[in-house]
Amino acid sequence: MSVSTDHEAVEQVSEIISRACPGGVSVEAPFETLEEGLAARVDTGQPATIRGYISADDPVAADTAIGTVRRDLGHLQAFALRPIGELETRLVQEEDWAEAWKQHFPVLRVGRRIVIRPTWREHPAGDDDVVISLDPGMAFGTGLHPSTRLCLVGLERLADKGRVRGERVLDVGCGSGILAICAGLLGASSVLAVDTDPLAAEVAAQNAAGNGLGSLIEARRGSLPLPAPEEFDIVLANLVAGVLVAIAGELSAVVRPGVGRLVASGIFRDREADVVAAFDSASMRVIGRTVETDWVCLEAVRAA
Repeated sequence: MSVSTDHEAVEQVSEIISRACPGGVSVEAPFETLEEGLAARVDTGQPATIRGYISADDPVAADTAIGTVRRDLGHLQAFALRPIGELETRLVQEEDWAEAWKQHFPVLRVGRRIVIRPTWREHPAGDDDVVISLDPGMAFGTGLHPSTRLCLVGLERLADKGRVRGERVLDVGCGSGILAICAGLLGASSVLAVDTDPLAAEVAAQNAAGNGLGSLIEARRGSLPLPAPEEFDIVLANLVAGVLVAIAGELSAVVRPGVGRLVASGIFRDREADVVAAFDSASMRVIGRTVETDWVCLEAVRAA
């Protein structure tokens, strides 16, 4: 099954389809080519296509699952006011699906020098490139979503100021581990990556090892507060506004006072004020802000 949608609804549509697709989903975003076709950048002005696979061994179960997805997408379109195309289905051979999704993940350049390379693709790295080799599978992101890209650019900006090399980093809600890996490749001395999903933590550990960072990045199941009090030079939190508001105090507690930095993303523009207010109540002051489409990333410091 597949459906096209604008980039602001990708996560919601992916979540709906993934409920019916045990193998996960693929997000196929339109790209503009760069570097004479050797790299690409996501074109957020065009719709993305989300695909998922359902076994046809049990036709009744498959029809039921498709009907549920179609209903839930209809609800999302009605209440989220986001453009969502019609759900389409077709019969494919399982071996075709197992490989076909890979063609929709090109080498991506994010920011000035961060490159995300799917493990099955080649990339002639430039002298200043920071290349993240990532096997996204069908259920984990590779930097396509604006919130992830904003966090990566925020890390790059900190690195340009000399604030990443040699620093201790915490990645809260690490997912595929892409932010933790980026921090490690930019010179962090140690990275702790936590996620409430044990599968995400496992995948993050595998991806860290694949980038030669298995001993530098510790990926484990967990969240805030940490089992023992710790403070970090950089805290990465690519979550959603509601979660950032709920754990603002816990986030503040792990940022080194005065000198540490919190990079918080996943904030929809209309929730930014709520997040800023929560940070302020937790003794964190916003000192930086970047925006892509309707998504906001904030950089904050904790009062000394």
